[in-house]
Amino acid sequence: MALKNLKKKQKSSATTSRHLIADKLPKSPISEQYRTIRTNIQFSSVDKNLRSIMVTSSGPSEGKSTTASNMAVVFAQQGKKVLFIDADLRKPTAHYTFQQNNVTGLTTVLTRQSLLRETINTTRIDNLDILTSGPIPPNPAELLSSKALEEMLAASYLQYDMVIFDTPPVLAVTDAQILANKCDGTIMVVASGATEKDNAQKAKELLDSAQAKLLGVVLNGKKKSDGALYYYYGGK
Repeated sequence: MALKNLKKKQKSSATTSRHLIADKLPKSPISEQYRTIRTNIQFSSVDKNLRSIMVTSSGPSEGKSTTASNMAVVFAQQGKKVLFIDADLRKPTAHYTFQQNNVTGLTTVLTRQSLLRETINTTRIDNLDILTSGPIPPNPAELLSSKALEEMLAASYLQYDMVIFDTPPVLAVTDAQILANKCDGTIMVVASGATEKDNAQKAKELLDSAQAKLLGVVLNGKKKSDGALYYYYGGK
C-alpha cells in the first residue's frame, strides 16, 4: 500500500510541477526558441500592439501550460510588464509552477469576492506577476464570457504591457473559444508525435469560428537528431 501511495504521489508531482527553463537556464537552446517565439509574435502584428495572448492546444498534455508560462518569462525578461493568468479553471496548474497559493484568483475576481489589485501576486521574476485560477467553479464558461472578464482585462491593460492566458484545450471545452474572441492573439501548441492532425485541424476550425486571431503554432517536444529538445514556431 505504501509503495502504491508513493508511486501515486510521484505521478501527481510529475503532472503538476513544471520547470521554467527560460528562467532557470536562460542561455539554453530551448530558452532561445522561446525568445524566437516572442520575436515572431511581435513581428506578426506590425500595425497593432498586441496586449493579450492566449495559449491553448487541441487536447490535454500537449505542452500549452509550459509554453504559456515560459512565454510569460521571456516577455518579462525583455522588460515588459507581464501579467500571467491561469484561465484553465477546470485543471489549473500555474500556482504549482510559480509556487503560489490558490485561495483567491481569477474566479474570485470575476465573482467580485476579491479585488484584482489585491489578488494579483508578484513572482520572483522581475516584471512578471501572476493571477492564479482561484477555486474551481461550477460554471467556468459562464465566468469567462461575463462582463466581469472584460472589465478585468481592461483594468489589466492599465497596469501591464502584456497579458498572457493559459487556457483549457480547445476540443475539450468551449472556454478557449470564449477567451480567443476577447484576446488580441492566439497561440496553439501541438505535441510532436502525439497531436492528431485531424484534432489540430478541428481545433483551428473552432478557433476560426470564434474569430480568433491565430498568430501561429508551437511544435512542442520535437527531438533533434542529436537528442536535444527544441521548440519551433511556424506559420499557421
